[in-house]
Parts: sequence; C-alpha cells; structure tokens
Amino acid sequence: MEHSVSAFRISRSAAILVFCALTAYAGQGLADMHREWSWYLGDPGRTHYSSLKRITTRNVTRLKPAWTYHSGGKAQIQCNPIVVDGLLFGISAERHVFALRADTGNEVWVHKPAHNTGSGTVVRGVLYWSSGDDKRIYACVENHIYAIDALTGASIDSFGNAGAVDIKAAYERDASNLYVSSTSPGVIYGNTLIICVRVNEARPAAPGDIMAFSVLTGEREWVFHTIPHPGEVGYDTWPPDAWKSSGGANCWAGMSLDEERGIVYVPTGSPAFDFYGADRIGSNLFANCVLALDAATGKRIWHYQTVHHDLWDRDLPAPPNLVTVMHNGSKRDAVAQITKSAHVFLLDRETGEPLFPVEERPVPASDVPGEEAWPTQPVPLKPPAFGRQLFAEDMATNRSPEAHAYVLDKLRAARNTGPFTPPSLEGTVIFPGFDGGGEWGGAAYDPKTGMLYVNASEMPWILTMYKVQPEGGTGQEATVARVYAENCMLCHGIDLKGDPTLEFPSLHGMKAKFASGAMAELIRQGRERMPSFLHLTEDEVNTMTQYLLELDEQKAAHMKTMLETSSEGESGERWYAHTGYHRFVDQDGYPAVQPPWGTLNAIDLNKGELVWKVPLGETPELAAQGMTRTGTENYGGPVVTAGGLVFIAATKDNCIRAFDKKNGKELWKAPLPAAGYATPCTYEIDGRQYVAVAAAGGKIGSAEGDAYVAFSLPKRGAR
Repeated sequence: MEHSVSAFRISRSAAILVFCALTAYAGQGLADMHREWSWYLGDPGRTHYSSLKRITTRNVTRLKPAWTYHSGGKAQIQCNPIVVDGLLFGISAERHVFALRADTGNEVWVHKPAHNTGSGTVVRGVLYWSSGDDKRIYACVENHIYAIDALTGASIDSFGNAGAVDIKAAYERDASNLYVSSTSPGVIYGNTLIICVRVNEARPAAPGDIMAFSVLTGEREWVFHTIPHPGEVGYDTWPPDAWKSSGGANCWAGMSLDEERGIVYVPTGSPAFDFYGADRIGSNLFANCVLALDAATGKRIWHYQTVHHDLWDRDLPAPPNLVTVMHNGSKRDAVAQITKSAHVFLLDRETGEPLFPVEERPVPASDVPGEEAWPTQPVPLKPPAFGRQLFAEDMATNRSPEAHAYVLDKLRAARNTGPFTPPSLEGTVIFPGFDGGGEWGGAAYDPKTGMLYVNASEMPWILTMYKVQPEGGTGQEATVARVYAENCMLCHGIDLKGDPTLEFPSLHGMKAKFASGAMAELIRQGRERMPSFLHLTEDEVNTMTQYLLELDEQKAAHMKTMLETSSEGESGERWYAHTGYHRFVDQDGYPAVQPPWGTLNAIDLNKGELVWKVPLGETPELAAQGMTRTGTENYGGPVVTAGGLVFIAATKDNCIRAFDKKNGKELWKAPLPAAGYATPCTYEIDGRQYVAVAAAGGKIGSAEGDAYVAFSLPKRGAR
C-alpha cells in the first residue's frame, strides 16, 4: 500500500541526517544506554534515573534554554519523550507522533495516526523497538496501536491493518460500543507488546483485560482477565458472572518490566462505577492490585491488592519502581508502588510479600443503601505516608478569617472520619483527593542511595452521592434526567455547569457552539477527555441533543431540582451516582486546607523513613501578598540524576526546577511557555547533557500550549 501524504512528512535532508545519526550511534552498546532515555520514564524498571552528571549541583544555575519545539495545536501534553540514536520521539498536542533532532529540536518527521478522531485522551509517551535495521516506534492513540518506522515516520504496513491494530477488536467481550482508549505506554518484552487501556469509569464500561500483541504482526498473543472468568483465581471475589457485564479494573497508568526475570508488573485501577458498588459486592480482585505476570504468557505469578472493593477511585496511579534495597542486612529486589492516598507499598519482586508491615485496619461502614463497604483496608506502617491523611479542623485555611469560617462550615457539614470514610449522601471529605497524593507522574528512584523521590498534591475534595431515579418530569425531561444522571453528571455536575479547572465544560450555551448534527455526533463519539457514548440509543441521543441545544437557566434549575429529588421507582431498583468532582476550596477558589498544597518528598526505602519534604511550586498572586511557599497541585513526575539533582516541572506556576537530592534545597528554576504537566527526560549528545520537558498546560485552569523545551549548559566558551 502506498503511504498517503497526510500520514507523515519528512524532508530528504532530514532523512540523510537520521541515517547519519543511526550510523554514528551503531555498535556503541551499553555506553549509549546511559546517555539516552530510550524507555518511557527512563528504563524498563521505570526508575526515572539517569547516570549522567555533566549537570551538577555546582553548575545547574547556568542552565539555559537550548531549543523549543512547537508541536502544533493547543491541548494538554503529558508526554515523557524518549531519546534514541540522537532522535527525540514524542506526541504533539494534536496526538501526532514526531521525531526531532534531540540536540537542536529540528523536526525530522511527523506521523498523523489514521484513526485519530480527537475523541480520545492524552498520550503520555511512545515505545521503541529494534531488530537489526528494523527500528520502530509504537504509539497508542485512542483505541489503536500504531507501528511507525523510526527513520522515516512511515507506517509499518505489515503490522495489523495497514500499520494499525484496533484494541476494541481484540476484546473477548463486545467492546464496539464501549469507551476504550490508551493513555500511557505499556512495555515491550522481546517481540511482545503489552498495552495499557483507559475505560469508562461509570456504567457501562469495558473490562480492564491486560492484552499482549506481536510487535511484528499485531496479532493478540495473550490476555489476562482482571475481572476473573469462571474457574480463574479471584472469581469468587465478585458476584456470579460479573465478568459478563462489569468493567474497569484496568491498567491505565503504565507498567514496569523486569527483563531478566521476564516479569511485567501491572498496577490496576478501580472497578466501574468508581463510587458505588452494589452490583459488585466483594473484594473485587484484580482491581486495585499490583499484578506480577509472566511477560511471555500473561500467567499470574502473584498479586497484591492495595484497596478492597474500591469506593474512592483509588486507582494505582503510576508504574511501580523496580528497586533494590538493603533490608534487614541483605539486598532485596523489590517493587515500590506509590498510591493516590500517598503511601508506598514495598513488595518483594518475586513473591509480592511486603518488606515492611502492612496493617489491615477496620474502616467505617457505608450508609448508602445497597452498598457493602469492605470492613478493612491495608495501610503500610512504613514508610510513613508522604501526604496528610485527615483534614482536621485545625488544618482549615487561615488565608483570611472569612475563608477560615467558610471552610469550617463546609467541613463540619460533611462526613469526615479519616481515610476510607465511604461516600455518603451528605458529602464525604476525600483527603488526599482524587488526584493524589501520588499521581501518574510517578516517583524517581536512585539506585546508588535507595532514595525514592515523589511529588504529592494535598488538595481535599468532597464526594456527594445521590439516588439516580429522578422525579418531577415527563417525556423529554424524564429521559434527559435519567441519561444525564447515569452518564454525564459525574463530570458536568448537578447544575450542568461543569468545572473549568477540571477541563469539564459548562453545558450552557451549546446552541452557539454546535449545530444539531454536530452535537449528536459529539455525544456519540466524544472528544478530548469526553468518552464516546455509543451505547445510547438513537432516541436517547436525539432527545439529549434537542434538550441541550435549548438549555437555559430555567431549564437547568428545573433539572437540578429533579436530580436532587428521587425515588426507587416501580421496580424498587436502587442506584446511586455522585454529583460531580468537587475540589474543596474556599470562597475565592483556593484550597480549603492550609499549605503546603504540593510537596516534593524524599523517602529512604532501605529504612522506610521520610528524609525530607519541601513545598513544590508557588502561587504568584499569594506570594505577592506575602503568602509564600504554598506549593501547588502538581501533575507530572521527577527525574533524579547522578549529578546530585532532582528535576521536576509539574506545578501550576509554569516553571521547571532542580533540587539538591540530598536535602531538597531548590537550586534552579526556569520559566516555561506553559505549565509542564509532564515528566522530564535527560540525555547526552556530543558530551552535552540536556533536560527536556513538554510544557502545554491545560489542567486546573492553566492556559494551553503546544511546546517542548530543552535546557542545557552553555557551550564551552559561551557566556
């Protein structure tokens, strides 16, 4: 098949440059591995570590921008780029795959995935594979896997169908009308590609099956059922036949690989629906687990569940770090898994046994009808949590007397008895919040010292449940209320106004933005963070379209009243959803809790001790008023180097920073064109070390952009 011009672009001179780069780097072996960043998050063990040390604690203040690449479009970029053979590979704001000269930022090629409809989500990176002269990039965009020639950007047509594999088609259950997308890179073991998937967090949802494909043909090689089938381990932790209809328990955050042992470590998320589990009574294996699977066959070796019957969206948010620690006088290979609740589970790499004690603590029961919260939850005793665990009254903001009083009133009205307080009808404080604690940026591990570096957000949220069956409407309104409550309200809220800080837009004013046909297509196919709703009937789509295009304040107020008033209906069936994702903020929009709102932490995994904690980020308008060192919510992770540094962007204040890894002292800070909600990479070319990061903002109210920025020390002789 002849490649279309729209699929990729490359200049003749660029091709020559790439060929020269590949030739120059050929045969240099492991020495290059230390100079490159050839895997997502640095290496198969996801350590975020680099042995480079040309940039040190003594000269880091001399770092300057080396190049900036504008990838096109404006949207979030959360990509951790990889660097192989002098080329940097990444994903644009429009989810185009590209290759740059890693020393200059000059574009070499751009590949536009054929099935990129704009209805998926961000892509956090790509994978590299080679065999002789066959060098490939694998990228997952929406529900397709693409194989791309690393030299030219052309599709590898022998892979799948013209270079692409439809992930939905690989499911054993019909997933054609369900939301499936891929966010984070998986791993490649030999010639086997193991992928991650994101699925709907409400009902209906696809199951989170872990699937592996041939890198050569795209054929599925094996599957592991995270919602067990009859006869499989864990089947009895769900209601009978749950595998036929339940969803979630997926790995969206990335995986780690022990190449020597042939084990892939898979962190899984919560079952769907996230916050009400009356249809999934039980502990729900293999949701919320660290899974150790045979990378060649998919067979389970061991598992460790970090949350039983999850009701708090406590997905395992990042790939575990593969570490080697000194424990009780001997070396132990282990897995360090961070959590949204700001804990670290340190597990033996071969058995899954915790190296430090984990206590099964009794937790409160649910008072939502039909729910059966699990009576205990596992809590590591060491290392200590790297984020606060209870929002006590003496922690309420003291930014102003008015803000303090406002927050206390709300805090006292909510259910707030500490970690694992179940969702409730009056509202439950979730702290750390839904976005951590730890998040998808992950942690950095220094193999020379046994130190783990992890950033945390300390933002409380409030989760409020309600009964889905609404009253007070007939005809169109009744249909809209039911469909909206079951599918839309968790993002757009009970007042249909969304939350711009969470990238959930208001549904008011749709008529000025969409024609009827375009609105219906948006509902069916989704766009950006909005999933597709192909499971809705044509009548439901048309009814929703008409209602939303005619929505005004009066209609919205009536709908809110309907949604707040509910009954069990004739069938007596009960189903509860939540009123949306609500950060707990004061009347001016600042976090309800006292700072720090974001931190960088150093944890000694050998001893299980927190060594230092420092605020991460600044709130400029508050700093101007004298309220400094607040820290900010943060997305994206750190990188640690042999040069004594921890590099991290992640903050709302559009900066990248370098910290002294020994004591947490901030040594360097530089502005970015937008917030860098991504994990940096570092690499060396011609004796010069670079630090590169995607800087496109787009979260928590930040302006969107399209940039990648690289920093390096000035060339010798330059000022």
